[in-house]
Amino acid sequence: MIQERITPNYEVLPAFYHELQSHPLYIDLTPSLESASPPQETLKPQNLFPRNHRWHRECRRGLDLALKKLSEKEMAGKDHVESYLRDQYRRNLRPSTLANSLRGIESFMSFIKRRGKIHVEEITRQDIEGWIEHEQDRGMKASTMDMRLGTLKAFLRFLIEREVLRPELLSKRMTIKVPDALPRAMDPDDVKQLVAVVEGVRDRAMILILLRTGMRIGELLNTIVEDVNLKERRIEIYEAGKTRVGRVVYLSEDALKALKAWLRVREPHKTYLFYSQGKHRHTITYAAVRAMFVKCLEKAGLSHKGYTLHCLRHTCASELLNAGMRLECVQQMLGHSTIEMTRRYARLTDRTREEEYFRAMAVIERGEINGHYQLDCGLPAFFEKTQLLCSHDQELHVHA
Repeated sequence: MIQERITPNYEVLPAFYHELQSHPLYIDLTPSLESASPPQETLKPQNLFPRNHRWHRECRRGLDLALKKLSEKEMAGKDHVESYLRDQYRRNLRPSTLANSLRGIESFMSFIKRRGKIHVEEITRQDIEGWIEHEQDRGMKASTMDMRLGTLKAFLRFLIEREVLRPELLSKRMTIKVPDALPRAMDPDDVKQLVAVVEGVRDRAMILILLRTGMRIGELLNTIVEDVNLKERRIEIYEAGKTRVGRVVYLSEDALKALKAWLRVREPHKTYLFYSQGKHRHTITYAAVRAMFVKCLEKAGLSHKGYTLHCLRHTCASELLNAGMRLECVQQMLGHSTIEMTRRYARLTDRTREEEYFRAMAVIERGEINGHYQLDCGLPAFFEKTQLLCSHDQELHVHA
């Protein structure tokens, strides 16, 4: 038989045993019972893990916002879209991923609606191809179109797994060629001009940390004080802003000095390393940091060059490679998922190719190349032999 659990009343307990004061057990236990206090309330998870609590709160807010926008739209298959968004939330995807998914799916659904289709089951491969051409004709960038297509294919695979659509819809590959542009790094002289005009203690620490570690701005804003190890001159990135993989970055001498200056004046009870001055926010928004960076560019006379906050990350990678750091080490520092992503910076910093070009160009400019340009001496013989073989083949074909 299950007995009911009774919580003792610590205030009346000694009186309850008033007649048993001579009992040995009472003599041994009374001091402990009188001094005992009721069990304290267990700390809530968000008090112990503010970053995790913030993450789940933002994810929930992202889902609610996406579902609210979905309810306000007229599109085919709204119930399927809602199921897909909830599935993304359950898989712990980023709020921005949910927003991008809804945006891409809405664009496609609006397109097929104009084609007279009101049911998801009516989607064909020709609809997808027509949608791609429509978006490209509107001037959409290849990188954006590639992201939208990936979002749509993920949604369609979700419907295929639930047997709403036939697998043949995505049986053949459908890709978009995206240009592999060079990353935009700041000129070394521009970097010096920028650093020279940053005045605020907090702002200087943020700019130098971004410039010397290659951290993404979202990663820096999500850094808490416990992530910083001044003795070992390192910052532990709990979760990367893009890949969600943790890594460690290191602080240069000037970044360390700027960070120590900020730690001396910051409010010690704040959780995050960089926080907002407002009462209703604990972290700084990206928009606020961007506005600060734009002001610094204007003060340095660099606003016309089109630099962005992300250029600080590109600059860090380029300077590390220029200084001789190995490509795989730079990959780990930046948190790239593949080495190919880091190789883009190598195209900016290939000293060997640069030196070979200027050495050859110096010979050309001095006029030390004499005579006409000639083919390799072995090539004419090769061409003659090839022609003979071709003629013999033709003769054999005729006789046959």
